Amino acid sequence: MELTAIDINADAGESFGRWVLGRDAELLPLVTTVNIACGFHAGDPAAMRRSLILARGLGLSIGAHPGYPDLLGFGRRRLATSTEEALDYIVYQTGALHGLALTEGIELSHVKPHGALYGQVAESAELALGVARQLQSIRPGLALLIAPGAGAKAVREAGLPVVLDAAADLEYDDSGWNIIEPVPGEKDPAAVAEQAAGLARGHVTTVSGKRVPLAAESLCVHGDRPNAPQIAREVRARLEEDGIDIRSAFSR
Repeated sequence: MELTAIDINADAGESFGRWVLGRDAELLPLVTTVNIACGFHAGDPAAMRRSLILARGLGLSIGAHPGYPDLLGFGRRRLATSTEEALDYIVYQTGALHGLALTEGIELSHVKPHGALYGQVAESAELALGVARQLQSIRPGLALLIAPGAGAKAVREAGLPVVLDAAADLEYDDSGWNIIEPVPGEKDPAAVAEQAAGLARGHVTTVSGKRVPLAAESLCVHGDRPNAPQIAREVRARLEEDGIDIRSAFSR
């Protein structure tokens, strides 16, 4: 199913202390939604507040981006955790960003798990439902941003808020799951924009050349990719050329 409007989201605030990662000031004006790291895979309280203020000034929808407690692996290594532990990780980090956001007069719109934790939530109906229910305790209407799969299906069937996400700048396997890069490198902006155009039409071409259906309401550009701003600019331009309106999935 082709879309007439789509959201573009980006991860941000992924610096830590004196170590700076990402070009948030260049990237965020090109997107409509931002996911802010909450301290476990990246980010610290000062970086979180700076990201909140930057995103507020740009009028973006703002969400939490919780990951595994894995600074060394940047949250891209799956840890051996129970459903309860994974749920607590997400609630703990979301609560931290929620508290900072309240002091800035900001209301969070969503939560998008990061890296390997994202995959765990997308695959598990039990965990996704647990997350979605806990988010309503933090703030009614707080949505889960996650890839199509068993998790998103269970949340939607339960009548809880969920937005379907797809990475514009990652490759996909034949099951429609994206392939995580431990250390993202530069990518050809035109090639990523072509994939984004396909995702907006409801499909993606896998690494084996197979076309598989993939429904998405928001497209992600990863902020830690070295040329993320150039990619986001090309993606946005291509979608607009195709007549697709770029706007937040959380303010429609």
